[in-house]
Amino acid sequence: MARAQRRSPNRGVARRPSSDAREIEKFSALAREWWDADFVRRVTVQQFEKDARTLRPFAELSLVDIGCGGGLLSEPLARQGFRVLGVDAARENIAAAERHLGQTNERLAYRCAHAEDLADERRRFDVVLAMEIVEHVTDRQNFVETCAALVKPGGLLFVATIARTMKALALAKFGAEYLLNWIPRGTHDWNKFVSPHELSGELEHAGLSVREIQGVSFDPLGWRWQLSSDTDVNYMIAAVKPRGRRQRSRINSRR
Repeated sequence: MARAQRRSPNRGVARRPSSDAREIEKFSALAREWWDADFVRRVTVQQFEKDARTLRPFAELSLVDIGCGGGLLSEPLARQGFRVLGVDAARENIAAAERHLGQTNERLAYRCAHAEDLADERRRFDVVLAMEIVEHVTDRQNFVETCAALVKPGGLLFVATIARTMKALALAKFGAEYLLNWIPRGTHDWNKFVSPHELSGELEHAGLSVREIQGVSFDPLGWRWQLSSDTDVNYMIAAVKPRGRRQRSRINSRR
């Protein structure tokens, strides 16, 4: 399996995409998105000192949704005022997102691209989302560094992924793929799962400060996904790019 070429974002050397074509093909077969915008909204309101009582508190902020799929997270965030660019390496996902959008929206655009393409173009955003994608790349540290390069100073990077635990192996791998048939078999590789501690270290290495770690769990009674104190299976991390000199990490784990 090819690995992404590592380089400094300030150098003019073209990067190879960190996404594996076989992983993209499997992941683009997924029919639903599980993450909602609550966590992104709350942390962004706090970071940028916005008024959460308004309908469009993020009207001055830009956001890129890396691996946007069908746009089910991009759209509600655009409605909250973000200028959103949704990018995905799978053309069928972008086509589906554009069909679902149905009409021109000045606050939302889609593009078939890799995170590396945007970094090579020196694009920068107030908020960068990488939801359920780090477990599908060939070189996770390179991908994290690429996403970090897309964040403006003072901005946020949100990452959602799966912990490398036996509980995650049982539920996210065998349960979701083989017992419940929620996702195609072979979608996930347990060896690519990553613990919150490991991912926090990689974010720190990329020059970010971890702000918060939030678990996500499935509620079988309500038959829905919800924010949780449990980070043993699914979790999200919000990290900040310091405005000037690197700041000390401030981790608020909700375990």
